[in-house]
Amino acid sequence: MRRLLAILAFVAAISPAFALTPDEQLKDPALEARARVISAQLRCLVCQNQSIDDSEAPLAKDLRTLVREQLTAGKSDAQVLDYVVARYGQFVLLKPRFEPETLILWGTPFAVLLVAGAAMILRRRRAHVAPETPLSEDEKRALERTLQSP
Repeated sequence: MRRLLAILAFVAAISPAFALTPDEQLKDPALEARARVISAQLRCLVCQNQSIDDSEAPLAKDLRTLVREQLTAGKSDAQVLDYVVARYGQFVLLKPRFEPETLILWGTPFAVLLVAGAAMILRRRRAHVAPETPLSEDEKRALERTLQSP
């Protein structure tokens, strides 16, 4: 059983490597490493939950090729990312930049936490029970009659 789990873990770990075909790889190992780092930051526009480095979609292959072309043209990593974002928009980034256009995206989790915290505080305040008041003489007599009756 352990051996089967180890094999499955190994296959799962190397499966993203199958997306990149040998004809896409650059001859320069330093440029290829930079391309892989950039590709890991870009979203596949077809799959939407994978990086272009992990995706086998034709559009992902086109984006990987585009990244490698930009790098061989002498562009920096930031310039390549800016170029791709300019063409495809912020959505292409797996981790969007903190800019005015993405303020709602970054601020929503904090706003939800604030609203939930405020709701919990308000609910706790409403849940307080009024202090006990002693029974009146009439209530005491009614209680005694009720307890004594069979």
